[in-house]
Amino acid sequence: MEFPATLGELKASGYKSRGVKEEMRENIIRMIREGKDLFPGIIGYEKSVIPDLVNAVLSKHDFILLGLRGQAKSRILRELVRFLDEDIPVIEGTEIPDDPFAPATKAGKQLVNEKGDACPIRWMRREERYNEKLATPDITIADLIGDIDPIKAAREKLDFSDEEVIHFGIVPRTNRGIFALNELPDLPARIQVGLLNVMEEKDIQIRGFPLRLPLDICMVYTANPEDYTNRGSIITPLKDRIDSQIITHYPKTIEEGMKITEQEAWTERDTDIELKMPKFFRELIEEVAVSARSSEFVDQKSGVSARMSISLLENVLSNMERRALIHGENTSYPRISDLHAALTAITGKVELVYEGEKEGPGLVAKKLIGDAVKQVFRKHFPETDQESVYKKILEWFAMGNNVTISPELSSRDYSSRLKEVPQLKRLAGIYLEEELAESDGLGMELLLEGLHQHSMVSKRELGDEISYRDMLKTMFGNIGVDE
Repeated sequence: MEFPATLGELKASGYKSRGVKEEMRENIIRMIREGKDLFPGIIGYEKSVIPDLVNAVLSKHDFILLGLRGQAKSRILRELVRFLDEDIPVIEGTEIPDDPFAPATKAGKQLVNEKGDACPIRWMRREERYNEKLATPDITIADLIGDIDPIKAAREKLDFSDEEVIHFGIVPRTNRGIFALNELPDLPARIQVGLLNVMEEKDIQIRGFPLRLPLDICMVYTANPEDYTNRGSIITPLKDRIDSQIITHYPKTIEEGMKITEQEAWTERDTDIELKMPKFFRELIEEVAVSARSSEFVDQKSGVSARMSISLLENVLSNMERRALIHGENTSYPRISDLHAALTAITGKVELVYEGEKEGPGLVAKKLIGDAVKQVFRKHFPETDQESVYKKILEWFAMGNNVTISPELSSRDYSSRLKEVPQLKRLAGIYLEEELAESDGLGMELLLEGLHQHSMVSKRELGDEISYRDMLKTMFGNIGVDE
């Protein structure tokens, strides 16, 4: 497609200029009518956040996404470029993108006046029209708005009040586009003040010199709740100028969380080893995050990012892959013990309260895994008060028997050791059914770990080995050691 190269050609083409918010509004209306997915890859917000976002765009609002970490806020903002035209014309030779029909800068106006219909134009892709900045305490007004260039003023013999001596910041350079500012409360209050006129009066001040600059920008922000950050707040006048405040949230169901984790995690590995992940184990990984979001040891004001589930799944897959490489196996299934081998994906993703710090991140992570196992166990197996179901298993342990497993065992050794426990394989096969597939060892370990989490079987950890044994004998044995 041939694009007009001059203002005259642009006029002859019938092109009509419009504001960026009007442009976004018209495009989102068209996409809704065509039944298109407005925010592809954003899961769990279909009936909450996305309708609010659409309303904000339809209202031509500047808006802020408010929510805890790991709730896809930045990703949503980057998706907004889909509502911009694929290409727009701007004046060639100006420091900021200028509308050929209504230039905002002195340089743009001069070019149009001097060259008329011969004024050269260039075409901007919509990806070029989105700029993003992370708010940090060291940001200056010069970074965002601009500053006087004294060298240019001296060279051109211009007064400091002349627009020609200004070096524009990132906000003016986003003219005719979308500017996103992440973590707004981290921006110092004196810098936030500099955004007030940009959003409302469309004029800016640089070094005390007022400058009327009718910018055409959609301003969008993200922020964590102020009671979490404790690093600052949004000043009231700026908050008042942000038209819509949209609240984000974590996945409301396990299924939504699983879809997000599956979408974002690196699961397609580049080896010839087949890594099989039963559905109930994916549930288990997601339950770890759910447990963390309600744990008394975790700072709930901080939140628990969806990145924890993603990292945990990737680490479990890597442990499965490593084990298969060591033993020369072509297929690998996960184990409950793989979760303990992947603790590094949990400990770095949660902020602990004082009680959690006393326990230590490792113990807190293991408790979260235990709570998750308990939930998945209850979903698939009978309640533990039905002792007749588990009678033969408990009797076998009561006779002094124990079983020791490790994430480092080969698949054959892992399965054969668990099969020593009577009824274990049969019960796992009954209640996990087809999900169990060939990995009967995983089902048996889940059953044993579930009984342990309900205080029916004892567990002792020695290095990377885990030994299950009778609860009463362990209790009495510990009393003897204490004495």
